[in-house]
Amino acid sequence: MALINCDFYSDTLGMSTSMTVILPQQARSQIGMESRADQHEHPVLYLLHGLSDDHTIWLRRTSIERYVSALGLAVIMPNVHRSFYTDMKSGYPYWTFITEELPEIARSFFPLSSKKEDTFVAGLSMGGYGAFKVALSLPDRYQAAASLSGAVDITHVNTVFPQDFAKIFGSIEEAVGSENDLFELAKRAAARDSVPLLYQCCGTEDFLYENNLAFRDHALSLQLPLTYEEEAGNHDWGYWDMKIQRVLQWLPLRRNQ
Repeated sequence: MALINCDFYSDTLGMSTSMTVILPQQARSQIGMESRADQHEHPVLYLLHGLSDDHTIWLRRTSIERYVSALGLAVIMPNVHRSFYTDMKSGYPYWTFITEELPEIARSFFPLSSKKEDTFVAGLSMGGYGAFKVALSLPDRYQAAASLSGAVDITHVNTVFPQDFAKIFGSIEEAVGSENDLFELAKRAAARDSVPLLYQCCGTEDFLYENNLAFRDHALSLQLPLTYEEEAGNHDWGYWDMKIQRVLQWLPLRRNQ
């Protein structure tokens, strides 16, 4: 695998930002790793961080590089700070950055597929919210999305992080029922002909567990293509390191079809 840290200028944000990239590499001598890079344009997973972290955290807290080495899958890990993957009310337009500019920049740097069937998004906590928001808003671009311990209910975000919420979403009245509300996006998605595959998990000891149950029930009532799993676990990296392996098994990579 090739591991690349990129600093680049974002026209959308009007400043420099960063992403970490894992790129498939055909190699025979990486000790303890099986490498795969047999496509010119690689399938890609956009892997999103949580509220208190950045683009480096998945590499620092999990073995994601080792887990994807045999899959021929590129992984793009961007930095969005505490934005909730949203065009902030008082801050930067991170939704536009993550959905419009980032894929174009990544494909200009690296040989990544632009096909829907090769494009996936996943994340934890705030990133789980972001992954579902991206996939439900843009179903023509993403084949599948995974949320690990996702902050799926913005009303709970308002309760726990009221100052962040106001900067990001504005008032609760503005946010509920808007394009930033996953429950609303799920209803809109259910009216479409095609919806990305969804994977959701949460530990039963997680403080977001009840929120995840509520979203699961909502999505299933709408007959969305949701796979839900739960087991004992908290809001921590031991759980996420285990579950990202499950996500990689679940992804509908074309070589497995």
